[in-house]
Amino acid sequence: MPHPFHLAYHVTDLDEARAFYGGTLGAAEGRSTETWVDFDFYGHQLSLHLGQPFATTNTGKVGDHMVPMPHLGIVLPLSDWRALADRLRDAGTDFVLEPSVRFEGEPGEQWTMFFRDPSGNPIEIKGYADSAGLFAT
Repeated sequence: MPHPFHLAYHVTDLDEARAFYGGTLGAAEGRSTETWVDFDFYGHQLSLHLGQPFATTNTGKVGDHMVPMPHLGIVLPLSDWRALADRLRDAGTDFVLEPSVRFEGEPGEQWTMFFRDPSGNPIEIKGYADSAGLFAT
């Protein structure tokens, strides 16, 4: 990965964020102050700052589903995606979109799941059996 991204957004409680991003999602914590905390989110820098989370609406039509927009997402190898889906289920995650496959048998076949962090920020995790499908048409 030659160019990791940096994304900063608001959360309402840093302790809840630490438990969710660090504990449930398994992201390694980096630098922090009393008002923000950084995480290594699969090789990307995610900075969570105390504040009012952005407004979201279910306006993203993907396949047969309306999904929350905007949202953060990451693409994982399918084996890692399955392990994370199991970990989220074991943690009692309330899914917006349960772990499932979409575009099955088509270019871009992908496994996906949507959920929200404790502050309500939507997150999508995609899994691909073959990463070449990421940009398939």
